Amino acid sequence: MDLSRVAAHDPTVVSGEAPVGESGARSGREAAILAPALIRSGDDHIVFTKRAEDLSDHPGQMSFPGGGREPEDSDLLATALREADEEIGLPPSDVEVVGRLDDIRTVTGYQVRPFVGRVPDREYVPSDREVAEVAVLPVAALTDTDNYRAERRDSPRYGDVRLHFFTVHGYTIWGATANMLVQLLELATDWELPPEPDRVTDYDADLPS
Repeated sequence: MDLSRVAAHDPTVVSGEAPVGESGARSGREAAILAPALIRSGDDHIVFTKRAEDLSDHPGQMSFPGGGREPEDSDLLATALREADEEIGLPPSDVEVVGRLDDIRTVTGYQVRPFVGRVPDREYVPSDREVAEVAVLPVAALTDTDNYRAERRDSPRYGDVRLHFFTVHGYTIWGATANMLVQLLELATDWELPPEPDRVTDYDADLPS
């Protein structure tokens, strides 16, 4: 991956009132994630977490290390680094932050700031409380078009929505994490988002767990 293109990216910033989330609450709470990139056996990889099944938000889903901003966090980068340390045992001193992706809003009402960083190739240990698994997935597989599909759904709340799904090594990345991954791959690799989704489906059709 060419992370210099991430470093050169001028990210958009979310501002203004947050939309109503799935719970009906308009929180707009700040959050941040870290997309950790490493080289393993000469190949680019990205670190993901599989969230614990008993979490209140997005249980069991694939995500990047991250979470909500706490009062002790000096800024959102501090949030991302603290969460990565708590969730996968990645000390802030081991992260070379290279840049940011565009801010996004989630359906649960969070305003998320994504950071991208280079990290060492080593074993990362999942937090007992928040993380079920740590998955280090090869970029070559994430950019393989056979592992990607998309859907369009007509949401009564959000209108026409395009959903992205990356399925690699038995893990399916979708939702907000997939949206951030799309931009990371477009910036740092030669991967291009297919212009049309694979299918149109009902908004309430089943989604991956």
